[in-house]
Amino acid sequence: MIIYSATKKDFVIDVLTNQIEKTILSSFVREMGHSTGKSEVASWKNSMMYMHNVVIDPEIPDDAGVAIEYKIPQTSKRIDFILTGSDVENKKTAVLIELKQWSEAEITDMDGVVKTFVGGNKREVSHPSYQVWSYATLLEDYNANVQDQGIVLKPCAYLHNYEPDNVITNDFYKSYTDKAPIFLKPDILKLRDFIKQFVKYGDKGALLYFIENGKIRPSKALADSLASMLDGNQEFTLIDDQKLVFETALKLARKSTDTNKNVLIIEGGPGTGKSVVAINLLTELTKRGDVTQYVTKNSAPREVYQVKLTGKFTKTRIANLFSSSGSFYDIEPNTFDSLIVDEAHRLNARSGLFSHLGDNQVKELINAAKLSIFFIDEDQRVTLKDIGKKSEIVKWADLLGVKVHNLELASQFRCNGSDGYLAWLDNALQIKETANETLDDIGYDFQVMDSPELIHNEIIEKNKINNKARMLAGYCWKWVSKKESNLKDIVIEDYAATWNLSQHGQAWIIHPDSVNEVGCIHTCQGLELDYVGVIIGPDLIVRNGEVITDATRRASTDKSIFGYKKMQKENPAKAKEVASMIIKNTYRTLMTRGMKGCYVYCTDEETQEYFRNSLKPKSKDNGIYGNIPSGISINTDTV
Repeated sequence: MIIYSATKKDFVIDVLTNQIEKTILSSFVREMGHSTGKSEVASWKNSMMYMHNVVIDPEIPDDAGVAIEYKIPQTSKRIDFILTGSDVENKKTAVLIELKQWSEAEITDMDGVVKTFVGGNKREVSHPSYQVWSYATLLEDYNANVQDQGIVLKPCAYLHNYEPDNVITNDFYKSYTDKAPIFLKPDILKLRDFIKQFVKYGDKGALLYFIENGKIRPSKALADSLASMLDGNQEFTLIDDQKLVFETALKLARKSTDTNKNVLIIEGGPGTGKSVVAINLLTELTKRGDVTQYVTKNSAPREVYQVKLTGKFTKTRIANLFSSSGSFYDIEPNTFDSLIVDEAHRLNARSGLFSHLGDNQVKELINAAKLSIFFIDEDQRVTLKDIGKKSEIVKWADLLGVKVHNLELASQFRCNGSDGYLAWLDNALQIKETANETLDDIGYDFQVMDSPELIHNEIIEKNKINNKARMLAGYCWKWVSKKESNLKDIVIEDYAATWNLSQHGQAWIIHPDSVNEVGCIHTCQGLELDYVGVIIGPDLIVRNGEVITDATRRASTDKSIFGYKKMQKENPAKAKEVASMIIKNTYRTLMTRGMKGCYVYCTDEETQEYFRNSLKPKSKDNGIYGNIPSGISINTDTV
């Protein structure tokens, strides 16, 4: 998605006539479905004045393409400025420019990370050269036309307020400034020369069309790339907050000792790259000789990873890398240099089949390692036993005298990189109120279908592409086929299907034949697909616009609400609140497994209609413009 596109000539006119920020804002509202804040509009006005001064050179052709705010496919990231054309050898080229209004920065001891004043405070962030280089890498990975059309990407950064010093251009960052040169306040002529190397002839915006309409390449799946990563190959480029989390964890690993223990809590929603960062950390820390393990409560990711690694690594090596969270109750203190705890929201108090071992898994994990890294999303707690909350981790760290560090992952890579879809889903399920009341312009394939048969047929078709589409459902039907394989578990009018076969175990999600079955929360959490079909059962219904949950409509074979009846007798209000949280979180998790699309059927007609209505376009009178910054008017005819 490109917010603004034009030729260089038209861009210059828009700046000269003081229309540039208004034109960008109009396009932003049209493409994004909402407005933006005063600070971003001001940054457009200021930075585009500087870019005008750069490109006004007559040797940069008037018909070169200009794009502003290009959204990289499958992500929530945007490239500030792109100039397209061809060089002296007629090679198609796009110069990618990251614009910063910084005036100062500080060197850190982390690779590709600087400290500067952003967001009202001094923060550690990606070096601009690393940032724009990583964006270029993402664009090459995701956009088929970039490779198929032979488009050469040349990234750079322009800090037009920054006076030269030995910080932002320090040799410590040379590996990235070599890949993506950085230009400072006095460097306008150098930036011009850089551009003129690659944009000798204009293209009338043709390359922008190819980039904008490029076929999206299939996203890499973590499980498929695991063996290569453990062999030391870089399969995923970490961007922005992912890079900061990765480098901070490595820094803490270097300084953590028996007497200087640390806990790092990383919060992030679905698709923000928690597992990708976790596996990258496992690879790097192991390569450095640290005694490290990747830990999860949920066995599904571990089972899938084991299947993917079998035949490539020995069973011993696999066992040494991956572990259950229930394995640390009798471990000596500081046995591990680092423990990487993924899906930490799923941790339990006690371990063992009968919950009779140990004291508290959070406590035991912190005790067992010099550095404990917890990746957590509290909105993915889906059973009564899940105790993984940030407050629980902080409590045990304080009791054990361990210093706590907090970071957040916000960059969105699932659901077509749409933060809007996740916000809409939170609003629709009434988990939390957000401004996203409809799915207008979300760019994610969400459909409400008239029957589970229609969904399952579509999932089977999608699965033929790359075995990454599955049918899922809330656990509202007993697993009768487990004992009698000829029986069907989920029966809805003419539709009949079985739950995931026990023979596939927790690796159900990658077995090709399992597309004919229906999975549940226990076999998909922590994993990703391209498309999911979700049956919302009678445990979640909507009445007069209110989402109502009913734990008694869950199947008796579902262990996630085991203990609910006892809790209901002791404290009915708390039981209802906790059970409602679990049910809503379950559907939120199911409906965010798909990177490209989610198809929904509700067994309750009023609930079905509620989700159908969410697809209806939102009228202009309903305020899609949001709060337009004062002094800015937009042409609503173009929106």
